[in-house]
Amino acid sequence: MITTAIPITVKKTAKSRIAELDEANLGFGKIFSDHMFIADYRDGQWTEASITPYDKLPFSPSSSMMHYGQSIFEGMKAYRAEDGKVLLFRPLANQKRLNISAVRMAMPTIPEELFMDGLLQLLKMDSNWVPKGEGASLYIRPFLIATDEYIGVKPSDTYKFLIITSPVGKYYNEPVKVLVETNYIRAVEGGVGFVKASGNYGRSLYPTKLAQQKGYQQVIWTDARHHRYLEESGTMNVMFVLDDVLVTPPLGDTILAGITRDSVLTIARDWGMKVEERKISVDEIIDAHKNNTLKEAFGTGTAATIAPICLIGYEGVDYPLPALTDASFSRRVGKELDGIRKGHIADRHGWTLAV
Repeated sequence: MITTAIPITVKKTAKSRIAELDEANLGFGKIFSDHMFIADYRDGQWTEASITPYDKLPFSPSSSMMHYGQSIFEGMKAYRAEDGKVLLFRPLANQKRLNISAVRMAMPTIPEELFMDGLLQLLKMDSNWVPKGEGASLYIRPFLIATDEYIGVKPSDTYKFLIITSPVGKYYNEPVKVLVETNYIRAVEGGVGFVKASGNYGRSLYPTKLAQQKGYQQVIWTDARHHRYLEESGTMNVMFVLDDVLVTPPLGDTILAGITRDSVLTIARDWGMKVEERKISVDEIIDAHKNNTLKEAFGTGTAATIAPICLIGYEGVDYPLPALTDASFSRRVGKELDGIRKGHIADRHGWTLAV
């Protein structure tokens, strides 16, 4: 049993909204469970942890998060196993990555005990919100925001850590078309591309909007220096199957260390597949397409899990990819991950945690 020195007070909702949940029409990120977890940071320590009914929060117009961007978050999921249990997937990896983000953004770190105790108590209270359907899960959003009421450029002295949850369906319902972005930039060396800072996503919206106006769902970001090497696809890590080799860009300070990314690479190695983490140029991918050695391309992330890419656009030319089959790596690894997360495939790496 994980416990924390900070007591967690609980205030249950007067009336649950669970009866309003339509599992056949979940969408993504629009429905929220009954409760949320909140903890405050001030005077150098965490205090006043509580679980309360999901509700709006009061903030001063001068709150520093809205002016200076001290805002970070995580994305994780809980799943309904076949025996009815609720399973979390690699929650400590999310806790550790949140703290990596916090250090880079000059914010306080979240103690493991506080993170896990708040998370588990919240999920136990709202366990009925974890959906059962295929492709469905409970999306979990831990986030940390600065709350000083002060107009001045400095790290905040006060913060709020929150966890909210949302029953969701599939993020993408079909393979995606992506455009190689060679003008706008997601991240630069020495910047914050490797952390889940809110501003990283804000800066991506306009280039993605332009790509969508051209008929693509997402972009593939390229390096800031030369726009020559591929980095991420939208909000996901990107992978390619070249002949029988799984290739993905190496981690660095411009690429988020995806937990799904790591899980896919681990499974591929378990299966004896050759894996290469190295720079991948746009030219290499286009040449591989022309030579018929580009077998698959897909994104990996918590929201989308495995998002097959069916077409890559580059410099005005569209390069369609082969249709997936049951033997395709991305489809097989997606089924493997789904089986592990829902408890009907052996969890050899200790990734799941029962709530």
